[in-house]
Amino acid sequence: MAGGGGTRLWPKSLNKTPKQFLKLFKGKSLTQITFERFLDIVPSEKIFCVTVSDAYKKEIIREIPRFKSENIIVEPERKETGPAHSLGAYIIQKIDPDAVIITEAADRLVTPIHSYLTVLKSAAEYAYSERKLVALGVEPRYSHTGLGYIKRGSKVAVLNDVNFYLLDKFVEKPGLDLAKKYVASGEYYWNAGEFVWRADVLLAEISKYAPNISENLKNLDEKVSETSLKSVYKNMPKIAIDYALAEKSKDFVVVHGNFRWTDIGDWNEVWESLPKDQFGNVIIDGGEPGGRVINIDTSDALIHTDGRLVVVIDVDDVVVIDTKEALLVCKKSRAQSVKKIVERLKEEKRFDLL
Repeated sequence: MAGGGGTRLWPKSLNKTPKQFLKLFKGKSLTQITFERFLDIVPSEKIFCVTVSDAYKKEIIREIPRFKSENIIVEPERKETGPAHSLGAYIIQKIDPDAVIITEAADRLVTPIHSYLTVLKSAAEYAYSERKLVALGVEPRYSHTGLGYIKRGSKVAVLNDVNFYLLDKFVEKPGLDLAKKYVASGEYYWNAGEFVWRADVLLAEISKYAPNISENLKNLDEKVSETSLKSVYKNMPKIAIDYALAEKSKDFVVVHGNFRWTDIGDWNEVWESLPKDQFGNVIIDGGEPGGRVINIDTSDALIHTDGRLVVVIDVDDVVVIDTKEALLVCKKSRAQSVKKIVERLKEEKRFDLL
């Protein structure tokens, strides 16, 4: 999936340049990194993408010329992840009725790749043979309040040294005190929002628990034409896969992800994921002429320049993002609050800044 707006990476991430297309990591975008990651287990012609505009589709093809154009599915409207997962499965099943789908969003970083892919391949084997829906649970590194959690139950299988558990429950994003308790218990995983399932099993469960999605999909024409999609999506509900299915279905198991997984969901996560200088600073040059950072006695900061001189003096643990559209300055610990700025700009109808 590569259709999100990435509002917590404002002002660098805008509607015209969402975070999945920003080249923040060794000159590559998150979309490029995600595509290349999966080439180790599937050929390029078996990689599909769901996005939300023809402009995004063109950008994906520009960044990844080998991506098959017909494998990029464009939703006519943003309707959250429930319809996105379902539409992708619907189209893939028409091509291969026995298909197993590994889902991923184009805004994650994982290491080591080998461990990550081993877990997902094992999950695909389990999903195919047992006809179960598999949720990826990532071993938490700290008490994250920007993610949901999964509570695991008893162990049900071990496949290729990968552990599978009954899924006890999905938990919404907790406050800090509750998140600390979850991590300390050893019974909770971060909910990666990543799933592995047979296309036919997913669609059967969607029909059972989210029939308003299923009934709309039945109205698509044989070729799933653009005209047909636009007509169907007018009546498609706007709902996340969590509420449409994950919190209702009794057929979920959770697979243990024993690797470093990062949802690039705010500027602090960007800082965490990039190489730092001797003082713990990350400096990002946006590539425009004239961009320069002068740093005096500042440590553990993320500083982005995009064509101007940025000077920071003795201000530790901050984020400074300077772009042509806006300047953001905040504590790293408050990086999740950037979304509130985006919400305020929407209220003020400052779409020129979004």
